[in-house]
Amino acid sequence: MSNANQPTYDIIFAGGGATACITAARLAQADPSLKILIIEAGPHSKDVPTHVQPARYFSNFATAGKTLTFYVPKPNEKIGGRSAFTVTGRCLGGGSNVNFLVYCRASASDYDDWETVYGNKGWGSKSLIPLLRKAETYQGVSSNDTHGKSGPLKVSFAKSAHNVADEFLATADVYDQDRGPIDDLNALYSCDGYGRWARFIDGKTGKRSDTASGYIYPLLDTHKNLHVLVRKRIVRVIFEGKRAVGVEYVDDEGDHAKALQSPSIAYAARLVVVSSGAFGSPAILERSGIGATQVLRKNDVQQVVDLPGVGENLMDHNVVFPPYHAADYADTLDELFWGGPDALKPHVEKWTATGQGLLAHNAMDAGIRLRPTVDDLKEIGPTFTKRWNSYFANAPDKPVMLMSAFAAYVGPDPTHPPGKYYSVPYYTAYPVSNGYSHITSGVNPYATLDYDPRYFNDDADLNVMRWAYKHSRELARRMPVYRGELPTEHPQFPAGSKATAGPVDGPVPIDAPKIKYTTEDDKAIDEYSKKFVGTTWHSCGTCSMKPREDGGVVDERLNVYGVENLKVADLSIIPGNVSANTYNTVIAIGEKAAVIIAQDLGIKGVTESD
Repeated sequence: MSNANQPTYDIIFAGGGATACITAARLAQADPSLKILIIEAGPHSKDVPTHVQPARYFSNFATAGKTLTFYVPKPNEKIGGRSAFTVTGRCLGGGSNVNFLVYCRASASDYDDWETVYGNKGWGSKSLIPLLRKAETYQGVSSNDTHGKSGPLKVSFAKSAHNVADEFLATADVYDQDRGPIDDLNALYSCDGYGRWARFIDGKTGKRSDTASGYIYPLLDTHKNLHVLVRKRIVRVIFEGKRAVGVEYVDDEGDHAKALQSPSIAYAARLVVVSSGAFGSPAILERSGIGATQVLRKNDVQQVVDLPGVGENLMDHNVVFPPYHAADYADTLDELFWGGPDALKPHVEKWTATGQGLLAHNAMDAGIRLRPTVDDLKEIGPTFTKRWNSYFANAPDKPVMLMSAFAAYVGPDPTHPPGKYYSVPYYTAYPVSNGYSHITSGVNPYATLDYDPRYFNDDADLNVMRWAYKHSRELARRMPVYRGELPTEHPQFPAGSKATAGPVDGPVPIDAPKIKYTTEDDKAIDEYSKKFVGTTWHSCGTCSMKPREDGGVVDERLNVYGVENLKVADLSIIPGNVSANTYNTVIAIGEKAAVIIAQDLGIKGVTESD
């Protein structure tokens, strides 16, 4: 195969999401002679207001196809025959540029499991914590040494306009006598206590802190060895025998987008890194001939390696956002999310002048990593007992649920009554149910994926959601800001049920008795969960870093089994789920991948700590 007339680089990143930005930048800085190319399907994100201004993140959902990719799974009878779609970032920086900006770190034991349970040497918490420190500038105050002081990514706490979070914490402190406050929810070892939640927002400028702005854009003018192609979608990896030598890609904009095209080719002399996320990376591998025999045969793809784990082990978190009416004095983001340009204008003016105001918020300033008490375990029921005993009982840093105060309406109904809202959302930290994602075309990178997250495939996942709804509701109705439920987005309890919330003009007393639920009430909550459960946009695991015989796709050095010069580096490689929003885990993967690649290629200057 000749490449005389085609561009050649040392390393090509097939995908320009958060991991690629981190890894490519570290390598480019370490060796200015190294020619690196990032190919990204979406556009640039530099200085784009909907990316830079934190509270504008919700507007990205209204511009389908521009900076988000939507994935619609097959209908699932376990959730009432619905198709609960998910999205991923589609711009340089990927999810770090479009997510909810939540600074949420995994439990230390999650990473330790990667090393001890799945056999990936060097991926335990002791190895990854120094890399997490290296990546961040933590602008808060903490009593532990797990946070960084001089990294590219800024982490801060809201300075004002967080009275919903204040009330959530004050209410929990009095109401929930089984748990107490935690000074740092993200110390990696802390669990089962309430505290402030930080954000990936620069506390000085008020800007989103994302990987494209933190790692890539500062280098493009000074490091001519680093190249970025946007609006180009990867079709497949090119092989000479079993050696990856480049990639094929097509235009992703204009008249050519989504039409079959003659692909362009870029060659890689030393390494191809697939970094297109939990859906993109397995699809690229399968179109390249790496995957399960039956999947490749069905799509007329010539097999290079039989690797049945590709596209399997799809993990996510299950979330519900039950909405409540808020008092007029509440600091909420409803006006910014739903109010239109006129409502947004004064907030933009304040943010532009000072970097402060509601536009510098993400609506989530407090929460808890929640574990059940003995009584709670009885409430959840026997379907969860085996899971508790095997996974949680001896790992006190692992929460069963994550729960927070969220100062806005983010439900599915754009015609909901205008006003101020808040929610006490909750998501399952480690759902038992896993899914899959596979290609339906061997040549078309735009073909719909055969995708099923399999929400509630195991009853244990449904039962913990029922328990979490009850705990969330008790907190929400005691907060002073409470002005009743939005009834269309809460369980429809049977007629005459004492669990039905009537009209209210304020909260119940802090010492009010808990709501008593009947068996029929519980069934109503389960139906509610099935109707409203959705993605947390935390899809991962589809190219798992596990032994090949256990369904693994990459080894601990991120090498794809059975081929040469091909690695995967993104959320698809994680073998076991994490109890966190996944951005922080992406950061760990990106920094670790840079160290691994530097070691493999003999590149000096990529350190394992700050």
